Amino acid sequence: MTKHSVFLWLTLHPALLISFVIALLTTATTPAQAVATKKALTRGQIAAAAALTQLGVSFSWGGGSSKGPTLGIGRGSRTRGFDCSGLTLYAWSRAGVRLSHYTGAQYRQGRRIPLAARRTGDLLFFGGGTGAPTHVALYLGRDLMIHAPKTGDVVRKTRFLNIPYYRATFRGAVRPG
Repeated sequence: MTKHSVFLWLTLHPALLISFVIALLTTATTPAQAVATKKALTRGQIAAAAALTQLGVSFSWGGGSSKGPTLGIGRGSRTRGFDCSGLTLYAWSRAGVRLSHYTGAQYRQGRRIPLAARRTGDLLFFGGGTGAPTHVALYLGRDLMIHAPKTGDVVRKTRFLNIPYYRATFRGAVRPG
């Protein structure tokens, strides 16, 4: 079985994908060990696992709800998917935390966290100059974030500290809930 076929199989079986992601986010080495240890997951780990199940979903301006991808608004009205704040709203709803569907509001919905203290699930904010941030992503660990970047793109993982744009426009981190 190739890496691609394993990923495709996991994508078609969301419950197994979530178990696999939870195993990666814990100290367990396999999904079975993660379940067997019954280690309590943080809300951030639950949010990260939920976001990872949406990899490859289309960007849709204004799209996303607590239930998953939706048709967006305006230029996203014909595309089912997520915008950046819709993805984080969805992910954190799986962990029992309600967020607004607006990046600027999410920036104020939780405790500010120094970059060095970030944990899996924390929200990362970018752009906007001195106004409200214009982009939000969810921290996965190991300098990776998951986000819905822009029209024409899909939900993807990015090593944000390695990309000059994200380093230069980083506004802060917030821990919801």
